Amino acid sequence: MTGTADEALRHDCELQSMRKTIEHRLDSLLPQTEESDLVTQAMRDATLAPGKRIRPLLMLLTARDLGCEPSHPGLLDLACAVEMIHAASLTLDDIPCMDNAAMRRGLPTIHRKFGENVAILAAVALLSKAFGVVSAAEGLTDAGRAIAVGELSAAVGTQGLVKGQYQDLREGCEPRSTEAIHTTNDLKTGVLFSASLQMAAIAANASGAARARLRSFALDFGQAFQLLDDLIDGLATTGKDINKDAGKSTLVAALGNERVHQRLQEHLLRADEHLAVVCSHGGATRQFMHSWFNQQLAVHPAFMTAPPLCQR
Repeated sequence: MTGTADEALRHDCELQSMRKTIEHRLDSLLPQTEESDLVTQAMRDATLAPGKRIRPLLMLLTARDLGCEPSHPGLLDLACAVEMIHAASLTLDDIPCMDNAAMRRGLPTIHRKFGENVAILAAVALLSKAFGVVSAAEGLTDAGRAIAVGELSAAVGTQGLVKGQYQDLREGCEPRSTEAIHTTNDLKTGVLFSASLQMAAIAANASGAARARLRSFALDFGQAFQLLDDLIDGLATTGKDINKDAGKSTLVAALGNERVHQRLQEHLLRADEHLAVVCSHGGATRQFMHSWFNQQLAVHPAFMTAPPLCQR
């Protein structure tokens, strides 16, 4: 086995270990209650269903690359709070008055299993729980906790996820410019990545310049992530409804697969440049980004023979 293969195997094993750590902590933060407590059960199902855990993984890796000690007492809880917010947003996006989805992460959506009223209450409860976890996170100054709460609040509210979902609902089936679609993608996807990495920077006591670079990285990463999601919309391996974006004004619909694949690579190259500056003493985040996108696109029939992304 080559050194590169050894390194890739170690990287995969480390990520598996990190996922298990994240999921164990999520399980303890959302403990089981009596079976009649459907809201808590829905919260657990929404959060603990098999998922990629991209946001908490990215956050933990970036914090480490910034010099944050793995033993930082509050970093894992911050990462779990982000995953709770992500789960809440998916639960709300899926309900009938929004995207009306049947499947999520290979399982029936929360409203299909528990009912729409329970799904909405569970999402609100997850948001509340996430902010409570951040406000109690150890190892941060009072000012650091306040900044972290502010970052998450902006990401969730009318400057972020809420506005992005509204734009997608109201304008998503109408012809739109590529710039308008780009803006919606930032709001739907990029802002939560940005908040995640800002919290990693807070935990690592990173400089203002580093935080600015991470914000730019997050927006490019978020665009790439959303373009990937659009590209694989028609595949049966996503765990979601197939062709859910049919008829919507995505960049794939506007530009076609090949051009979107090119734009995805451009975003990743810019994201890589930002990381190279801010994480000069560690490359775990860059390695994770490169390998993850290549693995995801490797199953797309149109790109199976394409050269790996992020290669210079």
